[in-house]
Amino acid sequence: MTFRSLMPFGRQETRPAEDPFAAMRREMDRLFDEMTRGFGLPRTSFGEGVMAPRVDVRETEDAIVVQAELPGVEERDVEIEFADGVLTLRGEKKQEREAEEKERGYYLMERSYGSFLRRIPVPAEVDEDGIRAVFDRGVLTVTLPKRPEAQPKRIAIKTGG
Repeated sequence: MTFRSLMPFGRQETRPAEDPFAAMRREMDRLFDEMTRGFGLPRTSFGEGVMAPRVDVRETEDAIVVQAELPGVEERDVEIEFADGVLTLRGEKKQEREAEEKERGYYLMERSYGSFLRRIPVPAEVDEDGIRAVFDRGVLTVTLPKRPEAQPKRIAIKTGG
């Protein structure tokens, strides 16, 4: 058995049937990642643009919380939208190039600059009026409160007959 056969992409017979376009997208992303690895280009993630931010999505009893890593991005350069059950993060990391970069001693700069777009489907009904976003030290936290009818209900168990 090869190491490659243990990887979580590609066709595996033990997985249930999935959307063929999603599988094709993952495989294309993997191929481009492998092809561009030696050129010093930024690696892709499940998003669009030069830099797709890494996200954590977690669910609590009363909300969905999304945290996105956006190092080097200014708050004013980020847009957040919520529509049709999808949270969209869009923005740009800008580079201020100066003519004196060579004079400042740079031989190599490995920072990524450019735009990004990340769409995250939200698995619950959201109270759109209560959505909050906080940007702190390069981390964007978006809290999407669940509607009361989407929150879990506890059912009391009675004893006896």
